[in-house]
Amino acid sequence: MELNHHVSTLACLEPINTIPFSLPVDVYSVTVGCTVTSRFAHTIVTSKALNKANTSQEIFFEMELPKTAFITNFSMEIDGQVYVGKMKEKEKAKKEYEKAVSSGQTAGLVKASGRKMEKFSVSVNIAAKSSVTFILTYEELLQRKLGQYEILNRVTPKQRVQDFQIVADIYEPQGFAFVEATATFLTNELLYLVEKTAHISFSPTREQQRKCPGCKGTLIDGDFIIMYDVKREESHGDVQIVNGYFVHFFAPPDLPRVPKNVVFLIDRSGSMSGRKIQQTRDALEAILKDLHEEDHFAFILFDSSIVTWKDSLTKATEENVSKAIAYVRELRDRGATNINDAVLRAVRMLVEDRENDKLPERSVDMIILLTDGMPNNGESNLQTIQENVHSAVGGKMTMFCLGFGNDVDYSFLDVLCRQNKGLARRIFEGSDATLQLQGFYDEVSSPLLLDVDLRYPDNAVDHLTKNHYSQLFNGSEIVVSGQLINGDPDNFLVEVFAKGVRNRHIIFCENLTKNCCLTVTLRHSVKFMVIRHKKVWKRRREHQDYLGFYTLDSHHLSASVHGLLGQFYHGVEFEVTDLRPGELQENLDATMYVKGQTLNVTRHWQKDFSSHMKDGENIPCWFVNNDGTGLIDGRASDYVVSELFNTAF
Repeated sequence: MELNHHVSTLACLEPINTIPFSLPVDVYSVTVGCTVTSRFAHTIVTSKALNKANTSQEIFFEMELPKTAFITNFSMEIDGQVYVGKMKEKEKAKKEYEKAVSSGQTAGLVKASGRKMEKFSVSVNIAAKSSVTFILTYEELLQRKLGQYEILNRVTPKQRVQDFQIVADIYEPQGFAFVEATATFLTNELLYLVEKTAHISFSPTREQQRKCPGCKGTLIDGDFIIMYDVKREESHGDVQIVNGYFVHFFAPPDLPRVPKNVVFLIDRSGSMSGRKIQQTRDALEAILKDLHEEDHFAFILFDSSIVTWKDSLTKATEENVSKAIAYVRELRDRGATNINDAVLRAVRMLVEDRENDKLPERSVDMIILLTDGMPNNGESNLQTIQENVHSAVGGKMTMFCLGFGNDVDYSFLDVLCRQNKGLARRIFEGSDATLQLQGFYDEVSSPLLLDVDLRYPDNAVDHLTKNHYSQLFNGSEIVVSGQLINGDPDNFLVEVFAKGVRNRHIIFCENLTKNCCLTVTLRHSVKFMVIRHKKVWKRRREHQDYLGFYTLDSHHLSASVHGLLGQFYHGVEFEVTDLRPGELQENLDATMYVKGQTLNVTRHWQKDFSSHMKDGENIPCWFVNNDGTGLIDGRASDYVVSELFNTAF
């Protein structure tokens, strides 16, 4: 048996699960398990079904995935035999899928399905009274948008399930600003079942899944959404180092926004008639109300002709915004579509206002184009339009494109934006199109930094990903990764150069916290995490390295287990006496009696986020000096390995 599946080359996946089966098939188990460590999510979806019929029948497995899905494994287990899918590139997979189906083989394929989704489906013939287990594994790097990371699970099992469970464990060294979980199908009766900490779980019983008393249908039908963000104290980045590679997350807090100069380029051709033009008016009115007074804006309407509200950009005062809203309310559809001349007019307006010093020196210039069709007036060659715009922009401004509806050539808009430091977004026709337009604008409406350049020592890193960005928007995050030369994390210095509103150049230059993380799992029940920190303390610079370990949801280790973790897994009896002033006023020194030893210890305060996810709780911790001598059995060097991830346990 061969399973063919297309794999997109992307970094982000939203976990989504859809498992409808034809009766008489009993879906008796659906589990979604997600582990997130430093924004990187590893998800396993398992579904078990039984053919209750007296004859063999075909069972279908369907699952909706984002178009950027990175699937690492798909397998089926039938009567103890495991069949592992072979991942193929999209075009090759399509041909092999058609060939496999025509010859009666089992095969799977991804097809387009809706706004963000592609639907993966596979069918298999199952003997009477036999069961099948479907296992899908995928990974994602969570992207920060509007100040939060989001994990989306779409669950539509189509019937009540005996064992239904969604579990997510999130580990972030910085701690959490907040963690929230909700679902489109949650009732007040089910809401209390959701545990919302760094461990999120949702496991309603079969009876609790019932749509209504006496109903056979299931209430579980919709999106289960987890949202969170990490604590961002006065730090300019967080670096995670694993197995010789690093990932640098850059999202400095509390930066003032940079004023923007935005030209709204609105298609009012005949195809925009009806609901499209009404939704555009509604969205623009909301967007205008969100402008800040230091912003400047302009409207250019286009069809077969080009009409400007004013000849130059206007400051977003309360009076000007009110006049603009009245103008937008009169927006009507007419004529053909001349994108080329419209965009070039917007570029000239920004260039002329910039040359005539009508715009703030430290501000960002952007064009937001909304269109629903193909150019059919004036220049209509798509490549020529792209070349014309790229030449006119000259890298001086950012262009964003919103493709409204199904008829628009989205690939044309995508290239147009990528060539001019921006991005495109498809706006799907529907009752929520106004919210889609506003949502996109919210993502790009508050630039914080311009021309962001993240620099790393040439002699320390290799295979660096993109490290120059045109802008950093509020609520987003820049992520850069690379390989450490010789796997050496020492002297890892990062410099960030950027233009901000207050300074010509904002320069961040520091040794960032580096963490090396390893999660160990034994027989699916015993789990613990070991984190090696390398950190320079602000006041006590002699504290350079320390090793922390965190035990996770398991109490299966016996009292005889030894080693660095085993010594402390079941707790250690100790007594602290003789509290006295320490070197720093907020700390105390003391004498600790533990394991037959008398030790000098120092109290420090640490944040515990297990109960209070947003602000945490200050708890006292006793620190033992001299590499833990007297606290641990033996010496610290007894537990040192040459390479954490290459050592056999």
